[in-house]
Amino acid sequence: MTSGRIVEGLQDIEPAPSVVSIGFFDGVHRGHQSIIRRAVDAARTQELRSVVVTFDRHPMEVVNPGSQPQLLMTLARRARTLAEQDVDLVVVLPFDDDVRHWSADAFVDHVLVDALQARNVVVGDNFRFGHKAAGNLATLNELGPGRGFTAEGVALLKVDGVVVRGDQRGAGLGYPTANLQVSRRVAVPARGIYAGAFSSPDGHQNPCVTSVGVNPTFGGQQLRIEAYLLDFSGDLYGDLVAVDFRHRLRAEERFGSVAALVTQIDADVAEARRLLAP
Repeated sequence: MTSGRIVEGLQDIEPAPSVVSIGFFDGVHRGHQSIIRRAVDAARTQELRSVVVTFDRHPMEVVNPGSQPQLLMTLARRARTLAEQDVDLVVVLPFDDDVRHWSADAFVDHVLVDALQARNVVVGDNFRFGHKAAGNLATLNELGPGRGFTAEGVALLKVDGVVVRGDQRGAGLGYPTANLQVSRRVAVPARGIYAGAFSSPDGHQNPCVTSVGVNPTFGGQQLRIEAYLLDFSGDLYGDLVAVDFRHRLRAEERFGSVAALVTQIDADVAEARRLLAP
């Protein structure tokens, strides 16, 4: 595996047609890697440069200071890990007050067109950009043809499973969960807490907070996938369902008491509501 060049800002980038993936990519987890791998494969097929664009700080640190999530990686480690994903170039874009006020069109022109000569753009299907997060995948598809690039959205990760009966511990904590039985051959995200969507057999999607881990506070050892559905009541036992992992909230932790765990779950659910709000 090769390690790509890392640059800060747009000023020192040599012009070359590129396939570009964009995101904050904190943790560089498997969902992020799937986005980057799609861009790298496309670049190799077309004999173009592969580029990852990330930001020097979480955008919420500038937009609404104090509301940004806790980070899993330092900037230096995140940049190094991204550079190790077989990409040619990692661009760390300073997210300052100037960039914050770029319109979606301006972001596309400054970053994708002028600096990177993008031919293809690959992002997570929940990617937002531009002033007040006005731009999304549809915006890229709308602006791309006139600027010489196409855009593709990639779901961060989806796991299919059957809802089975668990320990019923979540219900006792005030957060009943659907426990998913997943084939051992199916890849799952790294252990941690995620915000995403839960798809029921009829196709209806419900926002959820999903834990991938062993329940260390209770001395667990078996890996489990447990989804708490926001604002839902009902019986899902035996249903074939799917969980989308859209945002990684934090790593799995062992808490000193059940009360401390519940306090953290309260915070996780509040953060998930914010991130998943329409």
